[in-house]
Amino acid sequence: MRRRSAGLVGALLAALLAACGAPPAAPAPSTGTIRFASYDFPENQILVEVYAEAVRRAGLPASVQHGIGTREVVAPALQQGVVDVVVDYLGTATMFARPAFPDLPATPEGMHRVLSRTLGGRGVLVLDPARAEDQNGFAVTTAFAAENDVGQLSDLVPLAPFLVFGGPPECPDRPLCLDGLEDVYGLRFGEFLAMPSRGATVEALLSGDIQVGLLETTDARLAVAPVMLLLDDRGLQPRENVVPLVRKDVADRWDGLAEALNGTSALLTTGDLVQLNRAVELEGLTPEQAAQRWWGTG
Repeated sequence: MRRRSAGLVGALLAALLAACGAPPAAPAPSTGTIRFASYDFPENQILVEVYAEAVRRAGLPASVQHGIGTREVVAPALQQGVVDVVVDYLGTATMFARPAFPDLPATPEGMHRVLSRTLGGRGVLVLDPARAEDQNGFAVTTAFAAENDVGQLSDLVPLAPFLVFGGPPECPDRPLCLDGLEDVYGLRFGEFLAMPSRGATVEALLSGDIQVGLLETTDARLAVAPVMLLLDDRGLQPRENVVPLVRKDVADRWDGLAEALNGTSALLTTGDLVQLNRAVELEGLTPEQAAQRWWGTG
C-alpha cells in the first residue's frame, strides 16, 4: 500500500468535518494529476487500479491513494474536491447518498438516475455502470449448512440468537449488513465479532469462532474454501454494478477522462472481477499488478 501524505490525510479530515456539519472547504487546487482514491478493502483497491490504468493508457496522468477509509470519509472527500475519482457500487452508493429515499429502484438504470440527480448537485458525475457486480453475501461453512439444513438467510431465524456473526467493524450500522438483516429478516445474532479482513472472516468460519460471516459475492475464496453463501431469499441486497464517480470540474478539465472510464466499464464483467480478486487473494499479486495483467500489460 502506498504511503499516505500528511497533506492528504489533513484534507480528508477537513472533508469529513465538513460532512459532519462544519463549513464546506473550497475544492482542493489541481495537482496536475487525476487523483483516484479507494475504500479500505482489497477489491475496491483492485478496481481503482483497473480504472486508473485505463486513464494512463489514454495518455492522462493518474495517481492512486489506497485504503482511505469507509464511505463516511471517502464520499465527502470526493464532494469536497480532495480526491477526483472513486469507483463505487451502484446500490450502496445510492443508499448512502439518499438515506431517506423511500424505495430504492429495482433496476440499475433506475438507481443510476437517482444517484446522478443526487450527486450532480454536489459536483459529481455518475458515469456508466459496468456489467460487473458485487453484492454483500452472508456465508456459512458447508458443514454448518448440512448439519443445520440451511440454504437461505431466512433459515437462520430460529438459530441466530445462538450464533456469532463476523463482519467489518461498520457492519452493525449498515442497512445492507446487520442492520438490514434485522429489519428484513428479523435476524438477531447472539454476538458480533469485528473482522479485520475477508480472509480473516473465512478463517474464523473454518475455526468455528463465528458461524456466519459477511463475504462479497465475488470473493475468490468461495471457490476454494468449504464455505457457501446463503440465498438472499427476501431481497435485502440491491443491484451493485461497479460505477465510477468523478468530479465534474475534473472531467471538464481533462479531455478524454470520462471516455476512458466509461470504456473500462463497458469491458468489465463479474467474471473479470472474480479473476481479479483471485489474482490478489490467492495468487499474491498486488492490486496494481492484477490490474496490469487484466489490461495485458503485466
